[in-house]
Amino acid sequence: MKDRNEIKKAQRIVVKVGTSTLNHTAGRLNIHRIECLVRQIADLANQDKDILLVTSGAVGAGLSRMKIKKRPDNIPDKQALAAIGQGILMHIYEKLFGEYGQTVAQVLLTKENSVRYSQYINSRNALLALLQMHVIPIINENDVVAIDQLKIGDNDTLSATVASIVDADALVLLTDIDGLYTANPQKVPDAQLIDKISEITPEIEDIAGGAGTTLGTGGMFTKIQAAKIAVNSGVTMVIANGSRENVLPDIFAGKSVGTIFPAREAHLKQRKRWIAFGKRIAGSIVVDHGCEDALIKHGSSILAAGITTFEGDFPAGSTVRVLSTDSQEIARGIINYDTESLKKIIGHNTRDFASLLAGKVYDEVIHRDNMVLMV
Repeated sequence: MKDRNEIKKAQRIVVKVGTSTLNHTAGRLNIHRIECLVRQIADLANQDKDILLVTSGAVGAGLSRMKIKKRPDNIPDKQALAAIGQGILMHIYEKLFGEYGQTVAQVLLTKENSVRYSQYINSRNALLALLQMHVIPIINENDVVAIDQLKIGDNDTLSATVASIVDADALVLLTDIDGLYTANPQKVPDAQLIDKISEITPEIEDIAGGAGTTLGTGGMFTKIQAAKIAVNSGVTMVIANGSRENVLPDIFAGKSVGTIFPAREAHLKQRKRWIAFGKRIAGSIVVDHGCEDALIKHGSSILAAGITTFEGDFPAGSTVRVLSTDSQEIARGIINYDTESLKKIIGHNTRDFASLLAGKVYDEVIHRDNMVLMV
């Protein structure tokens, strides 16, 4: 229960609410549930905690207003519904939070706000300024203008990125399931809820399923990816059922609610955090056991001799995942070579590079200063 007791001390909290939590199964907004969540969040804010709310539901609110039952598949229709629903959703939040004496601010973000380091820092400064004013930022992806932002799990990833940006103590993902189970409980009736996950292994990723409902875009797998970002940024994460009565007060009272992912103790510096979680992942490289051991035990750079293969097509300067031979993600870093150069030097000693490559040569494929361990 140590981790459950620790979360009671959380001072800065990010709460993410999924579409399936905000809407009835028929697609219209569940006003009663929204009001219950707003009351719980307002009460946490009254305890002098910093609260940020990452909300889905703009498309769902648009569906409700336009009396459309099925979520469209094409991006222009989704964006049109998001444009209709965003104002509706914000008006509801503003009205309900206002009744509990809380001031809110709408913040629309896209991945572009984190890809460039300067924008990453600007986003951080703006959010921290709102918190200093005792305002609750209500954050969503800018679905109306972003072409590639309506993919599975964007708001799960967004909430974890926001938690990382603002140095949050805790992230709560509210969804339509009680947490992570040993198997899909819809298909396996005797599946068991997992109370705590200390390490995100390939086995944990394997038992996380895909998108769960017709309304939401985030499946359990994307929540596991969000957990990677959170725990490696020093943020404790909880997946819980948003329909559970008093879910937030119970979590922060230390009760055994949902699945908890305890934070790693080491907090990353801002630039390292941006490398790992701000930039887009362009591909991956696989390293041998020797290289893996050198990375984890000694914080070494990655040399070409230790790379066995790679996936993706990326230019030099891209951020890539570093995988072990059993496909576990062990690091992320900025790679010094593009894929064409990488093909030529994989498995070779650094002294061979001059004869294999034209142009500038780096000793390291990924320098340790441009790399973040994920284990």
